[in-house]
Amino acid sequence: MTAAEYFDDGNRLYRDNLYWAALLRYRQASEAGMDTPLLHYNMGVAHYRANQHIRAREELLGALESPTLRLGAQYSLGLNAYAMGNMQEALDWFRLARDQNQNRRIAEYARIAISRIHAGQVQEDPIVLQAERVQRERDFAHLEFRTRIGFGTDDNIFRSPSDPYVDFSDPALPLVTPVVQSGAFMPLNMSAKYFVNAYDHEGFFGAYRLSGRYYQDKELQNGNEYIHELSFGSEYRRKNEEANRERRVFSAFKIAQHDEVYYDPDTGDERQIGAVDVSDRLDYLRYGPELRFRQSHERLSLGFVIKGQLWNYESVDAGNEYDHEYFLFGANTQYRFSPTSLLRIELSKYSRRFGDRPSFELDGTQPITAPTVRYDYLEAALIARQRLFGGLWFGVEYERTDRKDHYVGYNNYIRDSYGAEIHWLIGNRFEVEIEGFYRLYNYENAFAFHNPAAGRKTLEAADGRVEIEYRMTRSLSLVLEGE
Repeated sequence: MTAAEYFDDGNRLYRDNLYWAALLRYRQASEAGMDTPLLHYNMGVAHYRANQHIRAREELLGALESPTLRLGAQYSLGLNAYAMGNMQEALDWFRLARDQNQNRRIAEYARIAISRIHAGQVQEDPIVLQAERVQRERDFAHLEFRTRIGFGTDDNIFRSPSDPYVDFSDPALPLVTPVVQSGAFMPLNMSAKYFVNAYDHEGFFGAYRLSGRYYQDKELQNGNEYIHELSFGSEYRRKNEEANRERRVFSAFKIAQHDEVYYDPDTGDERQIGAVDVSDRLDYLRYGPELRFRQSHERLSLGFVIKGQLWNYESVDAGNEYDHEYFLFGANTQYRFSPTSLLRIELSKYSRRFGDRPSFELDGTQPITAPTVRYDYLEAALIARQRLFGGLWFGVEYERTDRKDHYVGYNNYIRDSYGAEIHWLIGNRFEVEIEGFYRLYNYENAFAFHNPAAGRKTLEAADGRVEIEYRMTRSLSLVLEGE
């Protein structure tokens, strides 16, 4: 997500009274490069609502430099000072808000607050502007840059089997003893985005992203993998605060170059077919358009996504290429039952249509005269999230994917996926994310090693991730991650 997207999501969470979650998004917007009086104002308001009055004061003071936000900040500082028990400071701020002729509504609120202080009965008046509602300060253009560089270790780089096995794909049925290899690597994520606010509600952008992992030892460099992605498009956002509605449209054209080595998982060596090197087989160029739409109301939101892509894989002198077309249409709806709970339903249909990859027969053979592979997927997901207290969230997810092999159905499967996640914001600096997934594949017709003698193909997968982040400054964080 971009800084602007984090900021907008924080505003949405604030409107749902999820102040701790809103503060998390505002901090992420700050870490992504946003540093405006508007961000300070909204963070101050959210801190005030979360009863963090010292932090609220610091952030609201940072909003005073903006002429469009100064009056609201002065009034809000008065409320915050009163909540801290500092009556004199509260009166000073309220008098500044009262003694101006730019905003009659704020002046009237300030007069009422002053009279209540003198009467000893100040009530918690509403913050006049959750500033983004009335004033949105927008530079004509801005540049966002993010980088994340780390150090990690992998105890099974090439995902080698842990035990010896019989290779049924070889007519000689050899016993294979895999070599499990471990080593250190450097994960790298970098992104840059230049955004031009050409119209009131719409802007245009160009973006670049680099993501990958690089192993230090030369003998392990077959495990290196990275992707470069270039995108350009437009973003449209329009809000109606009175009706509590928001519409967002994202459209882009993306081009990506992906590089990884096609290796033998038993040894980590580059693969060969006969005497032909096919280690570049998984390198590809991907490009195509993407469109996303979302319409949000107070409790209900609806959206859809459309993608069309061409995946052009590196040509090899032996074996089939993986070039294919990819099409996706997805729809989603989300309903918020209360400020702390929501339910989301997602439904998508997508297809991969290969140009030079023959389909399998029901006996596990792959004759070159067979039609090319076409897989169609139908996927449905149900996601529920609940805030337990403060900055602690818990979520569960179930997803079912039905894949159809269009030729004779050899590679049909149904995949059931079960997931859970916990997100905990501890204080103002620590953040913990824990998530885990279990996936069960049910193949109807496929054989292990495509050999009937090996029995039906089965697959179960489980993975988890733990991330602990400590925010050292607004622009620097220390992250510990395990998978």
